[in-house]
Amino acid sequence: MRVGIPHMGNVYVAIKAMSNRFGGELIVPPVNNQRALSLGVRYSPEGLCIPFKLTLGNLIEAAEMGADVLLTIGGFGICRLGYYTKIQEQILHDLGYNVRMIQLNVSEKKLPGFLQVFKQLSNGASWPTIISAFRFGLTKLNAMDRIERVVQKVRAVEQIKGTANGLFARAIKAIDNADDYDSLKKIQIDYIEQLTQVPKDNQAQPLLVGITGEFYVVLEPFSNLDVESELGKLGVEVRRRTFISEWTKFSLFLNPLGIDETARIHKAAFPYLKRDVGGDGWESVGEKVLHAKEYDGLIHLAPFTCMPEIVAQNIMPSTKESIPVLTILCDEQLAKPGMLTRLEAFVDLLERKRRASNNKR
Repeated sequence: MRVGIPHMGNVYVAIKAMSNRFGGELIVPPVNNQRALSLGVRYSPEGLCIPFKLTLGNLIEAAEMGADVLLTIGGFGICRLGYYTKIQEQILHDLGYNVRMIQLNVSEKKLPGFLQVFKQLSNGASWPTIISAFRFGLTKLNAMDRIERVVQKVRAVEQIKGTANGLFARAIKAIDNADDYDSLKKIQIDYIEQLTQVPKDNQAQPLLVGITGEFYVVLEPFSNLDVESELGKLGVEVRRRTFISEWTKFSLFLNPLGIDETARIHKAAFPYLKRDVGGDGWESVGEKVLHAKEYDGLIHLAPFTCMPEIVAQNIMPSTKESIPVLTILCDEQLAKPGMLTRLEAFVDLLERKRRASNNKR
């Protein structure tokens, strides 16, 4: 069984580690690029969002590389995500690929369902092997996310722009190649130490800008034209709630125990939005309300045609919390020069707002 997966940030590193541990053969398509997007746009219904198009492009590339089973994330609720697997499977069959789609319904079956899917893909590996593989993959996720949090801080104040990104890329490669827990621990300590030693502008007082929005476009740099790195070049420190390791911890472990990490966010949004509208729309509104006094501004990332985020986008200007919000709609028409112009103008607005506030004090 040759299993192919789509990309979403660096999650492939963890899935690859799990697959290697239980003897599976994982097909990882090239990291998202223009070809994957072009394939997805060519064969997708026009009105569907960029997460659908990019993941479809990845799945086509995985099928071209010989995958006979394709693993995708699914769910239930108001968002169209629950329909993706069936539609993408039909498109692939229409293109002549004899593949089988397996959907991870994490939100419905939690940890037991997650492990059961990997048991199905493991060529008969024992349950202790499956659980051990999952634990090792989760450890890699945690290591990557801890390093990335440091990268987000360093980008804003580094003297030579791009240094933190270069270290992060090397850290991801080292984590991908690590075969044991001791190596992972050493890599994490080593790269965090290297990041702390990066020459910095000690006089800088970077703006704090939060990133919120739909899960996929927040985590997949290709879909948002690497907005976090571009903000770092402008001297902005990015704060982001969404990390795969955090999502995994709450979705698979704490939520089944009755601990809901979104309850605080939903409560904050309740004066303006009183129910789930699908996807991450409810959370996007709550993020603005919760962090209005902490952040200088908020970047709201949304796939074009995403109804939950359209609801959130229209509510945000009406909240009493005074924090500037820039919504960026992500699709194949989003061009980097236009996005950079908007980011520069937004950062300039935030700097003027901070200076005016300081002058008043």
